[in-house]
Amino acid sequence: MPHHDVVVRRAEPAEAAEIAWLAALTFPLACPPGTSPETMAAHVATHLTPQHFAGWATSSRHGLFVARADGVVGYALLALGQPDGHAEREALAAVTDGPVVELSKIYVHPHHQGDGTADLLMTAAVDDATRLLPGGTLWLGTNGRNGRAQAFYRRHGFDVVGTRTYDVGGVQHDDVVMLHTA
Repeated sequence: MPHHDVVVRRAEPAEAAEIAWLAALTFPLACPPGTSPETMAAHVATHLTPQHFAGWATSSRHGLFVARADGVVGYALLALGQPDGHAEREALAAVTDGPVVELSKIYVHPHHQGDGTADLLMTAAVDDATRLLPGGTLWLGTNGRNGRAQAFYRRHGFDVVGTRTYDVGGVQHDDVVMLHTA
C-alpha cells in the first residue's frame, strides 16, 4: 500500500544534493555482504555526485524521478542508449540491437521500504521509458545476490535474461541482467 504522503515527480536540478545524499545512504544497502565501506564510498564519490544528478535532471536522454514526503525519500533514474558492457549487449541481443532504456537506479530510504514508495517510482519509470524510447526495450542490472531486489523487479514485469560483471569502486560484482517483459 503506497505511503499516503509520498508524491513522485520529475526531479529538479536544485534537488541534486538531496538526491546525492540519499544515494550515499541507500547504495550500500544494495551491495553484497562483505563489500568494504571504502569500496562503496569510492563508487558513490565517483558516480553519485550532486553534479551527476543535476545533469541527469536536465538531460533529454535521462528520466530522473524523486519520491518526496518530508524531503526526498526515493529516486529512480532511466538512461537511453546502448548498454556499456558486452555482457549486457549480448543478453539483450535476442530482443534488440538498437538503443534501449536502462533502469539505472531505483532506491528508497530504509524508512520507506515496503510502504509502496518503490512501487510508485517503478510505475513512473516504466511509464517514462516509453517517452524516452517509444516501443523500446527496458532493462536493468542488479546484484546477483540481492534476492529482495530481484523479487521486486519480477513483481514489476522483469525477467532475468543474462549476467554481467559490475564494478563497484574497483571491485567486480556478479549481477543479473533483467528485461521488462510486461
